Amino acid sequence: MSAKGFFKGLAGRKADGDDGHDGGVAIIRQSDQSGRIGILDDFEAGGFAWLWASDAQGHLIYISPGAADGLECDHADLLGKQLTELFELDPDNPDERSDRPLKFQLSARSKISDLTLRFALGKSPHDVRQTWWSISAHPKFDKSGAFLGYRGSAQDVTVEYERKLQDSRLAEFDPLTGLANRYRMNRKLEGTLASYKAAKRSCALMMLDLDRFKHVNDTMGHQAGDELLKQVAERLTRIVGDRGEVGRLGGDEFQIILPDIDDRGALGEIADKLIQIVSQPYPIDDKRAIIGTSVGIAIAPYDGLEKDELTHSSDLALYAAKNSGRGQFRFYSADLKDEAEERRLLMEDLREALANDALELHYQPVVRTDDNLVVSFEGLMRWEHPERGYVSPGMFIPIAEESNLIIQLGDWALRRACRDAVQWPQSVRVAVNVSALQFANPGFPEAVTEALASSGLEPDRLELELTESVFMGDSEAVDQTFKTLKEFGVRLALDDFGTGYSSLSYLRSAPFDKIKVDKSFVDSCTAKDQNSAKIIAAIIGLSNALGIETTVEGVEAFDQLDLVRSKGARYVQGWIYSKALPQPVIMERMAEGTFRIEPDGPERYRSERRTVFRRIGVIHEDHRYSAVLRNLSKTGANVEGLLGVPVGTDLVLDLGNGQLAVCKVSRTRDAEIGVEFETPLVSDGAGGLCTRHRVSPYALAAAGMPLESLPQGNYPMQLIGGGPASKPKFMEATVAMPGGRRSQAA
Repeated sequence: MSAKGFFKGLAGRKADGDDGHDGGVAIIRQSDQSGRIGILDDFEAGGFAWLWASDAQGHLIYISPGAADGLECDHADLLGKQLTELFELDPDNPDERSDRPLKFQLSARSKISDLTLRFALGKSPHDVRQTWWSISAHPKFDKSGAFLGYRGSAQDVTVEYERKLQDSRLAEFDPLTGLANRYRMNRKLEGTLASYKAAKRSCALMMLDLDRFKHVNDTMGHQAGDELLKQVAERLTRIVGDRGEVGRLGGDEFQIILPDIDDRGALGEIADKLIQIVSQPYPIDDKRAIIGTSVGIAIAPYDGLEKDELTHSSDLALYAAKNSGRGQFRFYSADLKDEAEERRLLMEDLREALANDALELHYQPVVRTDDNLVVSFEGLMRWEHPERGYVSPGMFIPIAEESNLIIQLGDWALRRACRDAVQWPQSVRVAVNVSALQFANPGFPEAVTEALASSGLEPDRLELELTESVFMGDSEAVDQTFKTLKEFGVRLALDDFGTGYSSLSYLRSAPFDKIKVDKSFVDSCTAKDQNSAKIIAAIIGLSNALGIETTVEGVEAFDQLDLVRSKGARYVQGWIYSKALPQPVIMERMAEGTFRIEPDGPERYRSERRTVFRRIGVIHEDHRYSAVLRNLSKTGANVEGLLGVPVGTDLVLDLGNGQLAVCKVSRTRDAEIGVEFETPLVSDGAGGLCTRHRVSPYALAAAGMPLESLPQGNYPMQLIGGGPASKPKFMEATVAMPGGRRSQAA
């Protein structure tokens, strides 16, 4: 039906005596219904816009015939359809005025002005060709006030709208990686937290930055750096999938929003996978780049309720992860300080320690399993800070890598190791770890020759331990450095073998004399349903076939030693033989004769039980007792400070910061009890353990406490379903704390 046919029935006849002429000009007057309808026909035929009408139930009862052509469908297919079936709001609509569902707008029966809609009939949002209309309409009522439907107009605004979408995308998405930019991520996080606060839901926030990215830019160029960022973005997006949104904040900083996840076990698994996948080599222009990443994690509402608070918490967690040695994740905790300032101060102290010769090298033996004879030592840096005490290499080495200090540190280690090793028997070698930055330094081969010359050590007694990261950058320069070092006569070892992505290709292209099986395989080699033992056997078999020596690292217990021996391991390094020793101790032992070490350690390896001394709460029924946590593992703990607790008693340990661990007493002796957890603890990313879940601040608020991030301390008994008040069943005992202090457990 044309506009003439549809509107003629609505308009009625023109008034008598109105001939449509005025002074020789054909004027179409208000009463000239046929003339007006002719104009409407011309308007529709011109394609400037279309007319439409709906009935009271929202069905389309009229639409200009030409509109169907623009929508690429039959005119008859449109009529009778619900408007909500034909059109929908675009979820990416940059027009803030169009944030209400179309169904709501129609049900309100109010005037519609310039509402942009996407044609949806028979189309997927992912179709290449989309059509957008801008519609305006007013509701029509009869004389009694009954609603008759809408009468309106529509216009195709696809070109203008797509331009608006593109402008919006440029404003909200990173042009290099296609990820959401800082503006979009901030807006999304703010909106998510606001809505989730009302709904009492959780939201995790991960902050990431790339380790050694600056080195890629410096050695391979900014174009390679851009390509690397694109590949990183693809990997992050693939891992996160539809669980959250990934954004690039700028530079090498990335952020991930993960709604409705507060399980720290699941978050730790995601973070581990992110670290593992991001750390795999990147093919760029026939070269290979190797980087890493660190991850900081904060969870709303536990670590913050507002955007700025949660972002600050995740930033602190990220700094803590980097400060712990990089390639790690860390959950936010209330005791984290400003790690950036801490790192700056530690860098200054390290520089001073190096200048004042305050660092040491200790040496861990590598032992031949046939006769327990020491064949070499690996030099490991040690730093005893005058105020901080022992500082882990995992903490100060990454800090040194942020500047050229790592090159000075590496040169010092070379000189010291050669000077010490020359005092050992001729049959004993020394191994020195070489960082990727040190290896890439053009002056590195010269530093090696100077260390050998000044000490008088034979070149074949010096072993340089390298990781896959040395292959990052200019492959020709890497090959030339390898060639130069082999001409000197020094030995080369590939460290952490089996953990990288392309280790086999390195064995083919680089002249290694030794590979070292990574400790991670040894840790799990005696566990059930693990392939680590098979991998160890395969690595040893491969080494034998290539004529390369193999050392298995990290052996601590006799069951591990027996297994790696059965797989053919001839050389072992680990605590079962010795920890790293200072040079005076080594010289003393060597003076006694041939340096042999008998293995000494536990019969069976078990996951490390961490020794701790801190006060916790123990909840039983409706009472909270004070006690001291002596040690902790994933599956249980030792607690001291309670008398008269029978085996089989159900308890809840209050580990602080909302961490309540349900457990059962498995053994008891005097004031000490052993408990087994109902749900195993998970890694906190910093070498510690934490509960998967925490008591929500919303639960605290329901129990009468303020709605804020969790404070340390006690929690209401209502949260764990305490029954009616009763007398305490156990007695608290005084506990001796480290350092000779005695304190009532509290």
